[in-house]
Amino acid sequence: MSVRATWSGLHALHHRINAGLERALQRKFHFGMSEFTALSALHEAPDGELRMQELTEVVGLNQSSVSRLVARLEQSGLTAREVCETDRRGVFSKITAEGRAVYESAAPFFEDTLKAIFEEVEADPDLGPLLSRVRG
Repeated sequence: MSVRATWSGLHALHHRINAGLERALQRKFHFGMSEFTALSALHEAPDGELRMQELTEVVGLNQSSVSRLVARLEQSGLTAREVCETDRRGVFSKITAEGRAVYESAAPFFEDTLKAIFEEVEADPDLGPLLSRVRG
């Protein structure tokens, strides 16, 4: 398989898995992969908080998109912004108790959905072998 064909396959595999997760999360929790990724990172972070720049790196979106993402999470009561006490220019996003509860409900659903998508993709004659190689 050529390098370009491998890349194309990986892109298709990622898109299929991500689209399935996105649909499932939207249907059940009314948020998508970016929100789930942000909640997951905040849930795992020390003190449940990350600087906005750190969150930008974790989520993989630009700063403007992450600002809008954090605003949506705040409006839902899942996160809150806090100004850094030692550097007033620094802004943190912090997961709330409600955000932790939602994440703790969404995480097992995410895992189960991901397993189901993997099973579906494994049956695909084009993507199944690639997923098997990726999973090792």
